[in-house]
Amino acid sequence: MKTYVFPGQGSQAKGMGEGLFEAFPDLVEKADAILGYSIRTLCLDNPEGKLRFTQYTQPALYVVNALTYLKKLRDGNPKPDFLAGHSLGEYNAILAAGGFDFETGLKLVKKRGELMSRASGGAMAAVVGLIEDQIKAVLVNNKLTEIDIANLNTTTQIVISGNKDDIDRAKPYFEREGADYIPLNVSAAFHSRHMQEAKDEFEQYLKEFSYSELTIPVISNVTARPYNPAKIMSNLAEQLCSSVRWTDSIRYLIRQGGMEFEELGPGGVLSKIIAKIKVEAPATQQRVSSSPRVTSSSVHKEVNKEGQAEFERKINKAYQQTSDWNQAYPIGIKVTCKGYENALITRTEAMVLFGHRAVVYVEGYNGYFALDELTCL
Repeated sequence: MKTYVFPGQGSQAKGMGEGLFEAFPDLVEKADAILGYSIRTLCLDNPEGKLRFTQYTQPALYVVNALTYLKKLRDGNPKPDFLAGHSLGEYNAILAAGGFDFETGLKLVKKRGELMSRASGGAMAAVVGLIEDQIKAVLVNNKLTEIDIANLNTTTQIVISGNKDDIDRAKPYFEREGADYIPLNVSAAFHSRHMQEAKDEFEQYLKEFSYSELTIPVISNVTARPYNPAKIMSNLAEQLCSSVRWTDSIRYLIRQGGMEFEELGPGGVLSKIIAKIKVEAPATQQRVSSSPRVTSSSVHKEVNKEGQAEFERKINKAYQQTSDWNQAYPIGIKVTCKGYENALITRTEAMVLFGHRAVVYVEGYNGYFALDELTCL
């Protein structure tokens, strides 16, 4: 089986798309009419360095990704079994699956780029060397509660997003934990709660268009599972504020068996990330194998009370429960909880709290429920 993956913002480069624009003159003409400028000139010449600005970057990448895919088909290659795209690249995946036509996708991307470019005061940073739970712990322990996890690129390459002051303040806390902390050259807190205003406006814009059934499964950044065809609009709106769950997406595809990946678009960032995901141990394994929790002060009393062997058993059980849950269920499923008559909705992946409890955050309850107390509908 094969999956085509499409890159997102950060893969742009002067000269991208060379040879493609001449091959698809009709689409290039349509793109110029929608954008109000020459897409060929923007990509090949990068006048005034415009490619670094979000409102130009996104349409440029969308067009180059799209033409790369069309050339792949024109050259006689078969369609893939699955499609996925990183953030902006997800629009190319939906296009390739027949969810909308070239012009509609470009109009959506143009609007998305404009809205995202208006956001200000935010920042992002890559944290390399820590897994997700460790990053969450640093944020909570240091009262950096306005920072969100934006991109889960690999198990230990994760991007955080928030107000610039908070992102700057967070650096020493992460470096103290042994992480590399790399501020990114962006002007806003993409893929975080701070994009809510842009999301609300974009959601209304999305309603102006119609969408078709997907002919190839597309993996959603929001859920790391195949798109629900009825939720194209809601997924694309939610994507602005949600984490890009790229690691989980690739692991889902790998579990389908015998999966090959091919990146279509400029650069090779996703190919490198996928290669790393393939050799990394899942986060749950890393947590158990490297964790000193049974000797930490936070659980010392419980270890003494129950005995170290029994407490180790509870830890391993909790991480196994978490791993099984996350492989079986996406974020946003309906569950019933003990003590609640109505169905509620999960809003996070399962995780381990207090060193030994497998839980998931449930909307409606507005807190964490133990997995043992939930039934999926």
